[in-house]
Amino acid sequence: MKAIPVPEIDGAYLFEPTPHTDQRGFFSRTFDRDVVASVGIDPDGFAQDSLSRSRKGVVRGMHLRGGAGEAKLVRCSHGAIFDVVVDLRPDSPTFRNVKTFELSGETQVSVYIPAGCAHGFQSLTDPSDVSYRIDRPHDPNEDITISYKDPELDISWPLSVTMVSDRDERAPSLGEALKSTR
Repeated sequence: MKAIPVPEIDGAYLFEPTPHTDQRGFFSRTFDRDVVASVGIDPDGFAQDSLSRSRKGVVRGMHLRGGAGEAKLVRCSHGAIFDVVVDLRPDSPTFRNVKTFELSGETQVSVYIPAGCAHGFQSLTDPSDVSYRIDRPHDPNEDITISYKDPELDISWPLSVTMVSDRDERAPSLGEALKSTR
């Protein structure tokens, strides 16, 4: 497994495993504490693992946490997703940068998203399973949602959006969400 810095989002990394493939399928290590520690991330700092399953065209996001924020390690374990990270840390050299990735069950690549960054994705397959490893217990009182269709973010979702949650549909613009975090 190797760690690859994401220059567009300061502190973000892709963790690229080395799948071992044969006639049965494949075996892949999806987390390696030594590799994670080698780039300054505390491998023991994760508090919860979660999983979402989405249908093709579903968008989940854009989400982040207030307070101390929330760092995430995100991987598509089955299917494929179009993944989006937005740096919303005012003191970051990559503030307001948007970076997209395609994550898939074929590659098992994970993306580390630092606290203070918004995250969302669109399912490219039916279904897609997304695994999240987060660094502190979830507190719904700290949830912040930004409109996935905000023109300032200018995210080009690759498929027609087939479904979003009510919360995501009613989400404020980036500007309004940033005001509420100050």
